[in-house]
Amino acid sequence: MQWLIDLFMQGGGLAHTVILFAIVISLGVWLGHKVKICGVSLGVTWILFVGILAGHLLALGNVVENTEVISFMQEFGLILFVFSIGLQVGPSFFTSLKQGGLKANGVAAGIVMLNITVMLLLYYCLGKTNLVNEAGNLPMMVGTLCGAVTNTPGLGAANAALDQINSVHPFADGIPSIANGYACAYPLGVVGIIGSIIAIRIFFKIKFDKELEQFNKKNSNNAAVKPHLMTVEVKNPSISGKTILQVRGFIGRDFVCSRILHDGHVQVPNKETILEVNDKLFIVSTEEDWEAIVAFIGSTVEMDWEVQDVVMTTRKLTVTKDVINGKTLGSLHPSSLHGVNVTRLYRSGIEIFSSPDVILQVGDILTVVGPEDALERFANKIGDSKQALDKPNLLTLFFGIFVGIIFGMIPISVPGMSMPVKLGIAGGPLVIAILLGRFGYKLKLVAYTTNSASLMIRDIGLVLFLAGVGIKAGGSFLDTVINGGYHYVWMGFLITVIPLISMGIFARIKWKMNYFLLMGIMSGATTDPPALAFSTATAENDIPSVGYSTVYPLSMFLRIITAQVIILIFCS
Repeated sequence: MQWLIDLFMQGGGLAHTVILFAIVISLGVWLGHKVKICGVSLGVTWILFVGILAGHLLALGNVVENTEVISFMQEFGLILFVFSIGLQVGPSFFTSLKQGGLKANGVAAGIVMLNITVMLLLYYCLGKTNLVNEAGNLPMMVGTLCGAVTNTPGLGAANAALDQINSVHPFADGIPSIANGYACAYPLGVVGIIGSIIAIRIFFKIKFDKELEQFNKKNSNNAAVKPHLMTVEVKNPSISGKTILQVRGFIGRDFVCSRILHDGHVQVPNKETILEVNDKLFIVSTEEDWEAIVAFIGSTVEMDWEVQDVVMTTRKLTVTKDVINGKTLGSLHPSSLHGVNVTRLYRSGIEIFSSPDVILQVGDILTVVGPEDALERFANKIGDSKQALDKPNLLTLFFGIFVGIIFGMIPISVPGMSMPVKLGIAGGPLVIAILLGRFGYKLKLVAYTTNSASLMIRDIGLVLFLAGVGIKAGGSFLDTVINGGYHYVWMGFLITVIPLISMGIFARIKWKMNYFLLMGIMSGATTDPPALAFSTATAENDIPSVGYSTVYPLSMFLRIITAQVIILIFCS
């Protein structure tokens, strides 16, 4: 059995390192499923704590690990994690900054900046006391900041920045194990986020039924994009003999006519179809345009379009061909060339009006109306192959990582700094992934990934990173806690709750922000899924998810970038 003992107890070998990672990750994931603290699960963060324990036990046994292999697995995991996040948030990143999302993202950005401010104030206010000698150096405070807001990618970015500095100006005592500060602050950070949400509710004496009524009244419809379906009978004699394209121009409003009843026969029209008085049209438009369209054409009527002499079928077809990626819907000429009409479009679960100018992307789901044979021809045109979507787009993944690493290594000179700033192996791939998620079609790159594949890549990257960080930090964790590390717990709690409560009060008083929406914003600003789960369960609706998804892209970006910028500015 000596070979088995050597496999587990003699560090340095590749097999030993892989087994170590497998044990840490397996046990951490199991604990994440089984153990809850105050009803809240720490999820995969248990991997970090198991890794710390494993690292501590290995240090006690004088087992020397292959730090190069561990560092590679940790950093490659971080790259996969942040890149998958970038692809996920990319399509909505720029949209979330517009219109109604401005205030929500303003609150989230305020929380991020206040987190940093409180952290720096605690550090510098304690800078001339014995306390900071026990519990304080700035890199450790950055780790505490990341733990306080439960943001693992920020921890990875800060670690990468420390590695960058160490490669130029080595630290006298080695690279600080900032994961210790993260681990100390994380548990109470989760509690602090949820506690802050509850505190806002108590402070303003929130009534859920009143909040729901106000939200529904204000946000019942997004009239600019929500489709409206109706049957309109032509009554206006001035448009008799005019084509649908001409009528669109007269009204100045966009609409899709998917079926027309003319002389007792149903047909699929196109833009050149001529309208006559008493024709009945099945029209799809946006909510804000339908009244103007009806007023110009005639009047709405009731009609059963299922009873017709020509069988029309409605199907949902999925864009799966790479050649369609980036083309406009109008360029496919669905009605004139294929004899079908596209009435609606679904992207990432959101229903969009199918304007001819809308740019198609792989993964889009189109609602198409027409004869069965025409639908088959159009389906062949756009792909509609579920098997094609199951294939991973490895070109986009690794090309994006390649460009992201190069982009992250570009030195940016900042006046007053002894060394240039770099986005690093976390920030570079993140920025490139966001851009590919939004504009990849312009390069003919498919950014679409099935939800299961995206989660697999993201979670594999996350668990590898957490395991690597924990194992490397475990040897010094107990000494950190004994020598004042417990101070990171209460400092982390202050970093968590002060910004959340302050911005929550500001948003309610200044902008009268809906509490359900604010719950999601506070959860999204800290990128904390347990807080979102608590919010949706408490609210008993999905409104918090709207706030969370609105601010999550910008918040994640700011968390990752600011963590390493703080390190580079203050520690270089």
